[in-house]
Amino acid sequence: MGDGPVVLGVNRTQDASICLMHGSQLIYAIQKERLTRRKHHWGRLDDFRNAYVPHLPDLGKPIDVLVECYSSDSEIKNFPAYEREMAETLKFAPGCRRKRISHHLAHVYSVFHPSPFEEAAVMIIDGQGSPVSEFTEKWSGSDSVPQDWREVSSFYRADRGRIECIGKQLWDRNERCLVGLGMFYFLLTQAVFPGEGNEGKVMGLAPHGDPNALGLPPLQVEGPQVTIPGRWMEILRDRSRFRYAADDTSRFADSANLSAAGQRAFEEAVLEVARWLHAQTGAENLCFAGGTGLNCSTNDRLLRETPFQRVFIPPAPSDAGTSLGCAVYGLTEVGGMRCDYRWENDYLGPEPHLSDIESVLNGADDLVVEHIEQSADLCGRIADLLADSKVVALYHGRSEFGPRALGHRSILGDPRHGYVRDWINARVKEREWFRPLAPVVLLEQAEEFFDIRRPSPFMQFAAPVWPKAADIIPAVTHVDCTARLQTVGEQDDPFLRTLLKAFEARTGVPVVLNTSFNRKEEPIVETPAQALESFRRTPMHALAMPPYLVRKRIEPEAVTPVG
Repeated sequence: MGDGPVVLGVNRTQDASICLMHGSQLIYAIQKERLTRRKHHWGRLDDFRNAYVPHLPDLGKPIDVLVECYSSDSEIKNFPAYEREMAETLKFAPGCRRKRISHHLAHVYSVFHPSPFEEAAVMIIDGQGSPVSEFTEKWSGSDSVPQDWREVSSFYRADRGRIECIGKQLWDRNERCLVGLGMFYFLLTQAVFPGEGNEGKVMGLAPHGDPNALGLPPLQVEGPQVTIPGRWMEILRDRSRFRYAADDTSRFADSANLSAAGQRAFEEAVLEVARWLHAQTGAENLCFAGGTGLNCSTNDRLLRETPFQRVFIPPAPSDAGTSLGCAVYGLTEVGGMRCDYRWENDYLGPEPHLSDIESVLNGADDLVVEHIEQSADLCGRIADLLADSKVVALYHGRSEFGPRALGHRSILGDPRHGYVRDWINARVKEREWFRPLAPVVLLEQAEEFFDIRRPSPFMQFAAPVWPKAADIIPAVTHVDCTARLQTVGEQDDPFLRTLLKAFEARTGVPVVLNTSFNRKEEPIVETPAQALESFRRTPMHALAMPPYLVRKRIEPEAVTPVG
């Protein structure tokens, strides 16, 4: 264990999560959805009693510092009830210090202190955060605006000794006049896809459209302030013409064209705001968080088209990451300690026990379970299956905290055949055909396939694929000839490196197709039992749960072209 206080960070907003630290050692961070099996599950009263404590025994340790973040009116109203719940379910050390911080401040602490930078400009952009009345940071504009207005973006100058807010955009809560980049992309998504959490679908659909077809204007940007033109609001309120329908191909062009126009408008506005922030700070480094930080095409342009020399985006930039921000705040601002934790990987979930894996595999008569002790041998077997166009699920080590599968809770395939992508989308994920799948590649060979000159361990940048490489790895090359890649360097996951080298030895390609290990409308699997259930309910061919390789006694259908 680490030295210093035991700190618990709690996020009660969308993508509810908790993070437990002991000094600068991160014990684990996990989203509520992984335990309840409901995607983007909001924080609720009784979460500790019903979701967290039963699954996370380390929560029985005495807690020295507790820091919470929430922003909605109902969360603020329920504060006394939350207090009672935690008093009844958690163990507080004598003199436990407790703090509640505002939403964007939690984002800041999730991205800057765990970054590799000693100083940086920080940009937080999401749908909406805390009302002014709940701000727990100093900002010169707080006293001159109504206290019920809400933050939609925030901008900072940061070093290891100080974090200074230099600007915010606020929303006056007028539903007829929505503002900000996060709100814009939310409205864009709602116009094309029903439900919540479908921003990734819009990103995947946009390259199929023509951004000029609808003649829509750019967003209006003045410094850090972004407003949505009236023409855009008219279009975005039309939930019929642009709504994607899988069974109506005549509407595809409208859906794709709106997505393309919205994606371009969003990207251009983010770049303009980032350039303003650079002019204000003169910083070489940029830290970017908030839900919009998951927009990979925008992120790549931030690196290529702004004066910032380096950009850090954490693997969990959305609200889930604020629990980690709360924990870091508790360590540094409440505990008075320097934070030495760096976000070097995203494998932050609780460590699974071998006994749990063996327990779910025992007595599984419908499966063939093979024990393969050596990782190199197991990786060789997986590579053989992939090279034979089989689809393999990988359940390995601690789970990813953020929304991207990075090789610990992944579905893997052969990137050399486009029909493998189509088959996974249709038969395993049961989702839209246009959704791209991602490559994972050995870092030292990434430049042979992608126009990238930096590590990309968190799958946060959509890099161009070289034209010759696109012919080699079509299953992970999107229609615009980009790919949301994950690089694996020498200091990264050794199992993944061994697997990539084994696949290269068989095929000459150090790239494997990777997508998240989950079924339609489900979160990524967390436990061995969830992994096995998902494997059984899909036509995947094998499940690797080191040191075991699991096959079905009745071989599933072969991977063939869909259509």
